Amino acid sequence: MTDFVAPPLNPPVRLLLGPGPSEIHPRVLRALSANTVGHLDPYYLTLMSDMQQMLRCLFRTQNPMTMAISATGSAGMESTVVNLIEPGDSMVVCVNGVFGERMFDVAGRAGANVTRVDRPWGDIFEPSHLKEALAKKPKVVGIVLAETSTGALQPLEEISKLVHEAGALLLVDAVTALGGVPVEVDKLDIDAIYSGSQKCLSCPPGLAPASFSERALQVVLNRKTKVQSWYLDVSMLAKYWGQERVYHHTGPINMSYGLYEALRIVLEEGQEASFARHLLNHKALKAGLAAIGIKYAAREGHQLPMLNAVTIPDGVDDAKVRGALLNRFGIEIGGGLGAFKGKVWRIGLMGHGSRQANVLTFLGALEQLLAEQGYKFEHGASTAAANESYLSHKA
Repeated sequence: MTDFVAPPLNPPVRLLLGPGPSEIHPRVLRALSANTVGHLDPYYLTLMSDMQQMLRCLFRTQNPMTMAISATGSAGMESTVVNLIEPGDSMVVCVNGVFGERMFDVAGRAGANVTRVDRPWGDIFEPSHLKEALAKKPKVVGIVLAETSTGALQPLEEISKLVHEAGALLLVDAVTALGGVPVEVDKLDIDAIYSGSQKCLSCPPGLAPASFSERALQVVLNRKTKVQSWYLDVSMLAKYWGQERVYHHTGPINMSYGLYEALRIVLEEGQEASFARHLLNHKALKAGLAAIGIKYAAREGHQLPMLNAVTIPDGVDDAKVRGALLNRFGIEIGGGLGAFKGKVWRIGLMGHGSRQANVLTFLGALEQLLAEQGYKFEHGASTAAANESYLSHKA
């Protein structure tokens, strides 16, 4: 058999305005190409400590057990669940989109007796929706802060109080939230939380920031059974990320460089400034889409500023629009998942991708494609409305 040599690497240039990965900041790309050192090199160990401290700033926590798990955000979900749950433990999972569904699946695979609480896609959970499930005194309650499949932002203040009054641990999915909206781990008394590097942090996928409260860590350290995943066992990762730096696995050195630089960028800008920028561009996009009759799928007042899930107009071909955006304009947006498949577009304005130029570029391209399909609207209305939104903010 003759050896096969694949073509040279030459990925196309894309404007990533989908649900992730987001646009990568040039500084992060440069960091990824820095000299590789060993995973126990003093330089890398110092970098790990500094990265932990920056993650604590972003999670707004003092939790010592704050780290970047060497895998994608889905492994962050799995790590929190399998460490807190032992076979037979009770868990409540809130499901109002794909990632609540996924947490429910992961909990079942971990051996939990899972109570599922459902809300319509695009809606949120009110405290009253959980009272019946909490009366069963579950060990863990899992909920998604920023549901990427629907664009819904979940309030947690009252729910956190109820969860802890019931004696349960609160587990939160912040994959899309971190860096785009406030994530208040200590203030909200969150016990376990995870995120991903590829959303508002504008780093390639491959690392999962996570944090465990002291209460959650004690649950992990006092388990009766071993964690089902050796790789994700926090009792061992705690020694790797703690002062001992006991070897556990070969860390992804250059991905860590990328996340390190991504965190520096967010904190240099300032968290409040980052949140304000995401909200500014969300409002301009929303104004532009409203001007041409396109509405949001998530409940009003609870819409994510970084992930805009919008309903596809009647008579418009979903696949044709997304395909033409990609092939003619080099713009990627996401289609709907699950119950929203074929019904919504998911437009990401995350991290480095949340810029005025991207909002206006996208709206201009979308107008052309909608006009080609015979969709009726006032041409130029979306960009005019978005510009008016930006101008009113400056005023």
